[in-house]
Amino acid sequence: MKRLNLIPAAILFISATGLAQTENDSQLFEKAKQIHEKVITIDTHNDININNFTEEKNYTMDLDTQVNLPKMDEGGLDVSWLIVYTGQDELTDEGYKAAYKNAMQKFEAIHRLTEEIAPERISLATTSEEVRKLVKEGKKVAMIGVENGYPIGKDIENVEKFYNLGARYMSLSHQGHSQLSDSNTGEEHDEWLHHGLSDLGKEVIREMNRLGMMIDVSHPSKEAIKEMFELSKAPLIASHSSARGLCDHSRNLDDELLMLFKEHGGVVQTVAFSGYVNTKKDKAFDDARKVVYEKTAEEMNITILPEDSVKTLNEETKNKYYSDLDKIVTTAKPEIEKLKKELDPVNVSDFVDHIDYMVDLIGIDHVGISSDFDGGGGIYGWEDASETLNITIELVKRGYTEKEIAKLWGENLLRVLDEVQAVADEIQKS
Repeated sequence: MKRLNLIPAAILFISATGLAQTENDSQLFEKAKQIHEKVITIDTHNDININNFTEEKNYTMDLDTQVNLPKMDEGGLDVSWLIVYTGQDELTDEGYKAAYKNAMQKFEAIHRLTEEIAPERISLATTSEEVRKLVKEGKKVAMIGVENGYPIGKDIENVEKFYNLGARYMSLSHQGHSQLSDSNTGEEHDEWLHHGLSDLGKEVIREMNRLGMMIDVSHPSKEAIKEMFELSKAPLIASHSSARGLCDHSRNLDDELLMLFKEHGGVVQTVAFSGYVNTKKDKAFDDARKVVYEKTAEEMNITILPEDSVKTLNEETKNKYYSDLDKIVTTAKPEIEKLKKELDPVNVSDFVDHIDYMVDLIGIDHVGISSDFDGGGGIYGWEDASETLNITIELVKRGYTEKEIAKLWGENLLRVLDEVQAVADEIQKS
């Protein structure tokens, strides 16, 4: 059984939201804490920076990352899906080569953490059985997801290479159309490359089914997602998406797509990304936050670049720029904390509204939880892994049972992982 070291942080959040005012609220907290200690808690989307996987600087330390081992310990987070993410670039041999190199560096970083840096504290898992075994032993668990299939290039054998390195889910596109699939970003100007999946993308779907790799629909276009459901013999997942019925953003899933998850047995991992939870509240807070960051950057003699300009930077310059941004964020933190008390940022309650919506629409068996930490995710009350208990507190407050909370936190995802592997076993037999 895991032990939590987060009572003070959780109490602070309850107090700030007006929950801990009666003896009943104290009982609610104790009930949530007991449930949180018993269930397997899985966050299906945490981005990484390879610079945080060295002997000198790594996840055994309480870095300024939203996810690391001390924060996972404090918040009672058992399983972190560490993401091999590659931004979309040109569909050329040169672009594919650079993307593959980036992906391999991230695979290597994750293996370094689990095999060299801290094998006594965290291990890599590829099956539900391994997850359960490691959690029972009191260890943290790393799993690997690939965000954007762009790095496989035009060589379908790379799908199996990624699988053999531990990847157990992959999405086929990100911000911009890949060689495999259209992206949700095409919706803005109704501009499409494939009008769904490319022929190679369809081959990749079949190969993922054969291997036992979960197909992730977060980021591809609606037409591409519908084709994935038609082609796949195994259930699909959305590793980090929320409900479009509550927040009209193209990254979210509308009711038609959500119902496909119910029909095909998959799971949608609700994402705590403020812009996908409540766009209006997020924009108001973000506008005010930008003013603080710009002022801080000016004082530090750092220039904040437009997003399009950042994309044109080479990898080394881009990493230095992101390092500078981290310094701005750290320096501005006291001012941002003041801002949170003056405005109403997107919070845990807003996030669980999406869970409620999807549970009501498609059922408790098809909904899960993700943060997109270190990739833009985080909401007030769940700003890093140390505050993970606050999600369980809100679920208990809304009347979810221990069994239901266990499903949301991980059992649904593990079920789909098992079902995908079972389909692969049958395909390989035949």
